[in-house]
Amino acid sequence: MHNRHIRITGTGKYLPKKVVTAQEMDLLLGVPAGWVEKKSNVLRRHFVEDESASQMGAFAALEALKQANLNFLDIDCLVCASGTMEQPIPSTASLIQRALGQEKSGVPCFDINATCLSFLTALDVMSYMVTSGRYHRILLVSTEIASLGLNWSNKESAALFGDGAAAVVIEASSEQEGSRILSSAMKTYSQGAHLSQIRGGGTRLPALSTQEEAAFLFEMDGPEIYKMASRLLPSFVASLLQEAGCAMKDIQVVIPHQGSAMAMRLISRKLRISEEQLMFITPTHGNTIAASIPMGLHEAIREGRITRGARLMLLGTSAGLSIGGMILDY
Repeated sequence: MHNRHIRITGTGKYLPKKVVTAQEMDLLLGVPAGWVEKKSNVLRRHFVEDESASQMGAFAALEALKQANLNFLDIDCLVCASGTMEQPIPSTASLIQRALGQEKSGVPCFDINATCLSFLTALDVMSYMVTSGRYHRILLVSTEIASLGLNWSNKESAALFGDGAAAVVIEASSEQEGSRILSSAMKTYSQGAHLSQIRGGGTRLPALSTQEEAAFLFEMDGPEIYKMASRLLPSFVASLLQEAGCAMKDIQVVIPHQGSAMAMRLISRKLRISEEQLMFITPTHGNTIAASIPMGLHEAIREGRITRGARLMLLGTSAGLSIGGMILDY
């Protein structure tokens, strides 16, 4: 059942109030003026001040519901699709429900975490739940706070990230509407699991058992991830296109995970994606982990680059190391 009749009926986005420019990041990282812009191509990003992940998710969710002309009680499932969590227990999705003031609603809430591919994975998995009739309308929310887990001594990594949230509402579509998922796939190559990780906080290094502060901070080997992705992406995308029965020239908009400027160059060059096709929001958002794909989707719709019937490709990599993609008709 690769061809699923699913419709995105609303999208929403929230960015924290605090804006951090590339010049301010130069000072925070103690690097020469212009270094952050040159290395990351991130001109500005947003960091949380007093916002929580669940509050940001609730703000994005309310906008998505408004666009879909729905109330929360029209939703019968809420999924948080994020690479970071507000707290280990309970699920962030349940905290988003509470932040929405719907703590007595009974609407089921749970999390799906595939790090940077969390949104894409949740959209893929939950689309089957909709087409089977298990749920009718699902609210998917990606809300990420990267700024609190950055290792500031890893300057190239720290320069990339931003905070924020995005949400979409999905429901079944009719065959006449044309909205559908044509193909989707995910592959994991765990020889790269150590290339992007936070070692502490789980059962191997519980918070109360170690004083190694660095274990709880984000670690990333960007050049090695780039090498792996560069080798794996072309055949992966070719397979995705073949399953969908189309070519790259048939895709109106490609929305990648906004990992880095280097990743964008890789995508454009290796996969022969034109500048007109590529949705590139890294300069104004940074890498917002799983929220970056639904943020790109929201912005492309808002800018009029995506209208009903447009064929889209969602694409990214994540810790694991995993590669994921989806082709859908909006």
